[in-house]
Amino acid sequence: MKVMPDLSFWKLWNISFGFFGVQIAYALQSANISRIFSTLGADPHSLSFFWILPPLAGILVQPVVGALSDRTWTRFGRRIPYLFVGALVAVLVMCLLPNAGSFGMTVSTSMIFGLLSLMLLDTSINMAMQPFKMMVGDMVNEKQKGLAYSIQSFLCNAGSLAGYLFPLPFATVGISKVAPEGVIPDSVIYSFYIGAFILILCVVYTTAKVKEYPPALYAEYHGIADDTRTEKVGVFTLLRRAPKAFWTVGLVQFFCWSAFMFMWTYTNGAIAANVFDAPVVERVIDGMNRVVLDTSSVEYQTAGDWVGVYFAVQAVGSVIWAAVIPLFKNRRFVYSLSLFLGAAGFISTFFMHDVYALFVSFLLIGCAWAAMLALPFTILTNSLSGGHMGTYLGLFNGTICVPQIVAAATGGLILRALTPADGLASEGSMLLLAGLLLLVGTCCVVFVREQK
Repeated sequence: MKVMPDLSFWKLWNISFGFFGVQIAYALQSANISRIFSTLGADPHSLSFFWILPPLAGILVQPVVGALSDRTWTRFGRRIPYLFVGALVAVLVMCLLPNAGSFGMTVSTSMIFGLLSLMLLDTSINMAMQPFKMMVGDMVNEKQKGLAYSIQSFLCNAGSLAGYLFPLPFATVGISKVAPEGVIPDSVIYSFYIGAFILILCVVYTTAKVKEYPPALYAEYHGIADDTRTEKVGVFTLLRRAPKAFWTVGLVQFFCWSAFMFMWTYTNGAIAANVFDAPVVERVIDGMNRVVLDTSSVEYQTAGDWVGVYFAVQAVGSVIWAAVIPLFKNRRFVYSLSLFLGAAGFISTFFMHDVYALFVSFLLIGCAWAAMLALPFTILTNSLSGGHMGTYLGLFNGTICVPQIVAAATGGLILRALTPADGLASEGSMLLLAGLLLLVGTCCVVFVREQK
């Protein structure tokens, strides 16, 4: 097997640079989807169900993209065509989704339009996201993979920082952060427009700068014989052959991504109620009178802007911690330490009601996020050979999507159980639960082994 050469820092940077734009799109989605659907009229107890579609799209799309790109060779590369198409679709949908309440549709029609747009957006983001992880596996040797995924983690978090903060500067310069009931504020709409523009610029840059290895050279670097290069192996066969790290890291992933799904779903309501004292109103939902937050109030929409700030603080913590992670020789130790710090951050949000004190909580949450972005893929790709790298990474995405689906499907039921009769939904309790889940994930790291 031919030894894969070391790449310069800037070549490693260029491989992942487009991830910056993709993550802006993902951050806008993560920080604003609950805000958008709550503004459209969604019941807090049903809010988690809207989040089922994104991971469901991911679990279907990413293995397909991985498998197809393993067999794709074009003059543009094997992964880049999927990256470009996914980004292009994402740009189009980002211009449509925030306008769900602006087309004069009924509430139910606006919800359906928003749901379909969300599903298409997340599908396209997943299609654009997966090739970046695959290109690191394809083009970077084992010695540099830790650095390559750390760069990717840095760009990911820098993109998150920009995406999370977007609505706030628009509101600061006078663009409205409130709107009539059922209509998305202009500050959110413009954020999606700018995010779409940056996304396509970043992806075009990566497409122009990165040249993937041609088939013959790729086969030499990954020790793939001619007879196995075209071998078609079923998904279930690959799963049976999967290294132990695939399953042990997947177990850790289950608790981690369940926790973050609760954060994305319920932070807006938790902050609005616990920090900004948003007013409540009574509404008839499913034939019953329910006490809910007034989503058209200044307090609620201000809380929505601050959620973006908190998520940005999380991204800052993640960027800082991503630079620290490579300094640790023991990946398992830093993995468990990162998740423990994140758990402490989540648990502390339940007890803090000061706007600025919560910065500490989200900085700690960022430590867990940095580890989740970098370490699982480093451990997994170091345990794989190159023949079915894309397919395995696509299948591994199931360890990200399945827990999100489970959390989204059960979140509303758990919240309902924690809500007092005729009382306001305790969305802050869901962040406390997220912290407990991360503690379980911390304990599960002990089972992880890095080996071929």
